Amino acid sequence: MSRKGYRVDLTSKGLNLGRVNQAVFSSANLPAAIAAVVLLICAIFVDQQNRKVTDQLTRADVLAKVNVVRAKLEGNINGNLQLVQGLASTIVTEPYMGQQRFASLAANLFKQNSQLHNIAGAPDLVISLMYPMKGNEKAIGLDYRKNEAQRMAALRARNQRALILAGPVNLAQGGRGFIGRIPIFVPTAGGGDRFWGIVSAVIDVDRLYAASGLTDPSLDIDLALIGKDALGGGGERFFGGENIVNANPVTAEVQLPVGSWQISAVPKGGWPTTPKNETVLLATMALAGTLVVLPILVAGWLFGERQKNYAELRRLSQRLELALDASGIGVWEHDLTTNQLVWDDRVNEIYGKPADGKPRGNEDWERTIHPDDLERARRDFDAAAATRGRYSSQYRLLLPDGTTRHVRARATFLQDSGDTPKMVGAEWDVTSDVLLNENLMRERQLSESKNTELEATKARIEHVALHDSLTGLPNRRYLDEMLAEGGTVDGRTALLHLDLDRFKHINDTLGHAAGDAMLMHASGVIKAMAGTSDFVARIGGDEFVVVSHGRGDDQLAAFADRIIEEMRQPVDYQGHQCRFGVSIGIAANSGVDAKQLLVNADLALYRAKSRGRNRYEFFNEELQSEIVRTKQTADEILGGLERNEFVAYYQPQFDAKTLEIVGVEALSRWRHPRRGILAPDIFLNVAEELNVVSLIDRTVLEQALENFERWSLDGLTIPRVSVNVSARRLEDKDLISGLRELAIKEGTVSFELVESIFLDENDDLVAWNIEHIKELGIDIEIDDFGTGYASVVSLLKLQPRRLKIDRQLVTPITGSGAQRRLVSSIIEIGKSLGIGVVAEGVETMEHARILKELGCDILQGYAFGRPMDAKSFRTFAQSRKWLATG
Repeated sequence: MSRKGYRVDLTSKGLNLGRVNQAVFSSANLPAAIAAVVLLICAIFVDQQNRKVTDQLTRADVLAKVNVVRAKLEGNINGNLQLVQGLASTIVTEPYMGQQRFASLAANLFKQNSQLHNIAGAPDLVISLMYPMKGNEKAIGLDYRKNEAQRMAALRARNQRALILAGPVNLAQGGRGFIGRIPIFVPTAGGGDRFWGIVSAVIDVDRLYAASGLTDPSLDIDLALIGKDALGGGGERFFGGENIVNANPVTAEVQLPVGSWQISAVPKGGWPTTPKNETVLLATMALAGTLVVLPILVAGWLFGERQKNYAELRRLSQRLELALDASGIGVWEHDLTTNQLVWDDRVNEIYGKPADGKPRGNEDWERTIHPDDLERARRDFDAAAATRGRYSSQYRLLLPDGTTRHVRARATFLQDSGDTPKMVGAEWDVTSDVLLNENLMRERQLSESKNTELEATKARIEHVALHDSLTGLPNRRYLDEMLAEGGTVDGRTALLHLDLDRFKHINDTLGHAAGDAMLMHASGVIKAMAGTSDFVARIGGDEFVVVSHGRGDDQLAAFADRIIEEMRQPVDYQGHQCRFGVSIGIAANSGVDAKQLLVNADLALYRAKSRGRNRYEFFNEELQSEIVRTKQTADEILGGLERNEFVAYYQPQFDAKTLEIVGVEALSRWRHPRRGILAPDIFLNVAEELNVVSLIDRTVLEQALENFERWSLDGLTIPRVSVNVSARRLEDKDLISGLRELAIKEGTVSFELVESIFLDENDDLVAWNIEHIKELGIDIEIDDFGTGYASVVSLLKLQPRRLKIDRQLVTPITGSGAQRRLVSSIIEIGKSLGIGVVAEGVETMEHARILKELGCDILQGYAFGRPMDAKSFRTFAQSRKWLATG
């Protein structure tokens, strides 16, 4: 079998030049002249449009490349900074993190694909934490406030409380980098926060440029970056030449976490002045003009030739239409009778043959087809020829240069009247389609592989999310999900809530590593003691939960005893004998909501800790009753606040020498509708849990101010009134604004603050409130002095107007010389610091006499007057009957 292509040659006839000249200059050629002018105008217009389109396409091409670089820049910078954001969040929870912990966390970030050069921690704006340390030693000790190059960016990050990207800057340890500064604010006990310092992530300039493609030698555009320190298009240029910015560049915005850069680009060598296709376009337009004008000139001459060539053109047109119908690109013809083949130029090109128009033989076809596809290709063609039907096949060609090409062939049977039967068809190259399908298949397989990896990663993530990273035990989330799925517990189920005693002491003295070792030991003890069906979880820092099934109370008690006994045993840690205990709360019942069991066990744990720790307690009816009573009291307190049942009672204070009233202390009382007047020891603890002590304090203060004003109008002179202020109220950020609304007269009110407030640890909000209280003219007194933790340093810092000696110290002075000397020492401390001294608990006149001799300034107690309501106090003060007792 053989195949050959065909070629139609249109042979021109010689023209008589003389006749052509006559035809050109005849009046019949006026339409041709008009057509030539119109074509010239169109050519000029097309050339102008071509220049515009070429310029637009060139700029669009440059912009597309710029967008690739821009996206890489944004992705790399945001990716680097997102890694460091996680470290910054950890510092918020661990503000006293050391270099070892810092380096451990930072090392994990450097395992990621990033351009990070180093990460520095600067508590109080001085670099003391660094990773990696090697090569960056020069940066340790750098004070941003003293470094002109970095000071403004560091202060801007602190003041704006937001990430600031600066650079590129010259690094103290050498090299250049972009610096992302993340301000760290850690929470304070007052609900606010304080500035910890800055975490700086240094992104290596060269690595960032390389990773983003800016320095790619194959890039065919020149780039410039503007906007140093993320100041956008109005900033300073820091990459690329000035000539780029001045060459009408394509620009784009690189969006940064804060601010932006502007990227400018031009083609290498500048913008083209002449479109690449201008020559081709001009030639095409010239050819088009020739094709339009020349036919008009030769139309008369061609008319005579048309009839002669009509039959041939019809035959060629029919064959061409059939070839086009077969969607042919390269056209071929196969005579089934003679096995003659003819290929056109395109088929020759596909088969790697010269386009010489020569007939091709069967060997040309067979030698080019890939050996593995030859038999199938023959079979497909023979079947189509035998049935005189449509032919369709696809096979590979193996060209002489070793290239493999995929082709698709289609043909149809043709037999003209009186002509031999033929197969006329077309062939085209489908290599790109085949390769695309193969790539898609590989991508699909790769995608399936990645999906498998993602499923495995998801499983690992879920395990990590549900388990404690230190002990490997289920965590609080796992416990909550288990309890939520459990609903109401069927059968005998118990929940043990364990909390380690003295764990914080070990953690604080020997460090977190020792604490972690103790937690691992504790988890091992609990797992060893628990049964195979028990569920053990770590739900907090030093808290564990065991969910047990089928144990009675005696078995649970024995189980708890074993854990407590084992936890008592000393644990050796690096030569230190560590001892800690455990308190356990146990809740066990049938038919109880699983989540309620956890609440009950927590209440039992609280009871165990309040009774001495290192023991266990069961949740029982007594504890339940106590909870009910507490809730009832809480409800009544809230109702009492709504019904104004909390009132101020007043106990007078007397000058130790003259026994004149020099003040009055306003005390809170609850006028209970059923139980009568209740003292604070009945309701104060519950009120603190409800966080309403500050409301009660404010109520007492407002009533005291109101009665103080009324006494003054009645002519009763009381120099001042003292009011107790709780620690929580001092932590109220709205305290000062509320006091300003009351318009308190200077020197008429004193705030009594319990001694435990004045620990040497600083609380910024409490200190700020106390300073502003003083500025409002309100005196500060320390209440219950001698029973808390206040130091002389605290007194010097606070500078109170008075301190009040607690009744526990005053009561024994009538019978104890040592106690009397102790009180005398406190009075001497107050005198030496210029602080007035008040003694409370003055029960007898003997107390009054001794305190007067010791130099006490003010006396308060039952010897002179008990707490009383406003009306009774006015009557008492006006009667002056206490002078008779003195």
